[in-house]
Amino acid sequence: MAVPVGPAAVSPAARVTALDALRGFALCGILLVNLPAIAHMAPVVTPGAPHPAAHLLDLVVRERFFPIFSFLFGVSFALFLDRARARNRPASAAVARRLAALAVLGFAHQLLQPGEALLPYAVAGLLVLLPASWLPWWAVTALGLLATLAGVVVASGGVWLVPGLFLLGLATARRGVFHDLASHRRSITWLCVGGAVPGMVLTAWQHVAPENGHVASIAGLFLAAAYASAVLLLVDTRVGRAAAVLLEPMGRMALTNYVMATVLVLLANRFLGLTGSHRWGAAFGLALVVLALQAGLSRWWLTRFRYGPLEWWWRCVTWFRVVPNPRGTHRRRLSPVPAPPA
Repeated sequence: MAVPVGPAAVSPAARVTALDALRGFALCGILLVNLPAIAHMAPVVTPGAPHPAAHLLDLVVRERFFPIFSFLFGVSFALFLDRARARNRPASAAVARRLAALAVLGFAHQLLQPGEALLPYAVAGLLVLLPASWLPWWAVTALGLLATLAGVVVASGGVWLVPGLFLLGLATARRGVFHDLASHRRSITWLCVGGAVPGMVLTAWQHVAPENGHVASIAGLFLAAAYASAVLLLVDTRVGRAAAVLLEPMGRMALTNYVMATVLVLLANRFLGLTGSHRWGAAFGLALVVLALQAGLSRWWLTRFRYGPLEWWWRCVTWFRVVPNPRGTHRRRLSPVPAPPA
């Protein structure tokens, strides 16, 4: 998923709003994947015959959004390090506390959603990202490609893709792609096409051979690259700005929204009775309600506070001090992506 570009020239203090929009987009897909598992829905009609809705999720969503989320974690890690070092802060100690806090939160979240991503992310961050932060970008890129390939070949993807995607995200951020999307638009366009064409072919293969985990994993990686690059291209257009206005606040509160979604689904399931059922229409409706609620709540919250609730807690632990959060009487208007020139 890394894009071959020239040397980076970035401002460490700048917030990458297109990245927030992409993270918000990834959250939408993650919820669609996680909701049936959280509610313990029945994915098959009869043994060997998946429900059509579950099969559709396998072809369009599953293994497609998890790679984006993992890749973005590596990107955010690099941006955090750059900003910390630019401000002469003790970056390594802060990162260690940051990942340790994420592990604690992930452990607690596991009690609600076994198989959640925060705990593996924290472990992989400590074991992979932190040591790799001292390597040159070309070495990180090579290791990321090798680790991703190993995750596909050895384990048919899943959580074993996390280390490689983390490294690819770290390497891509080091090249400054997200700080200067306009100058990399052609490369991102080629990535979109290069991901979509083989991704659709492999997805067709997955449709007729759903038991082949390697095909599903590779198809997911290609389509994840296509999805992510398409979003980055769209948010820089007038049409895409409307969606970005909703996605960017969700992405800025990704940690809060990820955990909140689990709680909301568990509460709603007490009334909807999705457990063991094939009520996929109700499940999709619930997903839309949760996403709409999170989009509105995130935008409302960020007009009043600088960080989401869990983001604020995470930041306080990271810097080992209470970080100011309320915006006071001056509310900042959220504008995720600058309007393209006329």
